[in-house]
Amino acid sequence: MRALSACLVVACLALPSLVHASSLRCDNKLVSEGSTTDDALIKCGEPMSRRTRTEYASTRYKQKSPHEEVSTEVGSSSTVEEWTYNFGPHRLMQVAIFRDGRLVDVRSGNYGSEVPEKKNP
Repeated sequence: MRALSACLVVACLALPSLVHASSLRCDNKLVSEGSTTDDALIKCGEPMSRRTRTEYASTRYKQKSPHEEVSTEVGSSSTVEEWTYNFGPHRLMQVAIFRDGRLVDVRSGNYGSEVPEKKNP
């Protein structure tokens, strides 16, 4: 019985670390994989920096018929954005990666720098 209790305690302590790797935590808000860029802006605010690039891919299809082989190439493109969030010197910076406006991955960077306080006009 004690072994079962100990296992339950360890499992409960491990739960916070089981948050999906492709989630961005901003204070008490969570932006999960598949969320939009608008959702990230609402929950996390403006990122420290943004980088945007376009990725191109093509696929070649071959069809054989009794008389000839026909090859067709289909191309597509997607927009990839990398948003970097700096949550201060005691937390790792987070890079949120969006493909065509949807969150697909979150990567940790170095520890952040001191975040300047916002001045009221």
